[in-house]
Amino acid sequence: ESAEKIVFPSFAGSVYSGVVFCKSLCGVSIIRSGESMENALRACCKGIKIGKILIHREGKSGRQLIYEKLPKDIASRHVLLLDPVLATGNSAVKAISVLLSKGVPESNIIFLNLISAPEGLHAVCNKFPRLKIVTSEIDTTLNKDLHVIPGMGEFGDRYFGTGSRVTPP
Repeated sequence: ESAEKIVFPSFAGSVYSGVVFCKSLCGVSIIRSGESMENALRACCKGIKIGKILIHREGKSGRQLIYEKLPKDIASRHVLLLDPVLATGNSAVKAISVLLSKGVPESNIIFLNLISAPEGLHAVCNKFPRLKIVTSEIDTTLNKDLHVIPGMGEFGDRYFGTGSRVTPP
């Protein structure tokens, strides 16, 4: 399929020459941390539809779906799944399973995150080999609390300013 070419002036006054999106895109954030990536996605893809999935932690490995709000036509879209940290992979596996149950082809899902642990990458890739993952950093491992190390702790708490804060000595 050939992409439609486009030329237009940028905000900086130069001329941009590129292509128009030829596939329908949508974002899906895994609440709550994934919401931190929504503004950047909207800045890149004006008017993009964004859905949400909330998964509750049940112990060290269980996950339970609590809430989902997805575009009605999600099965015909390419999905950018948003979650800044991939630790064990349990939440991602559950979210991807929800998308598959809605008819999204595995090959149409791109999982975007900032930091990944090898354990999470292996868990997701072994279960969904046709899925694409884009991450900016692969850290060492997980600690006893299942946080990526060196990592950054509980991302949602840091981003939203909630939870306990550790003061450096």
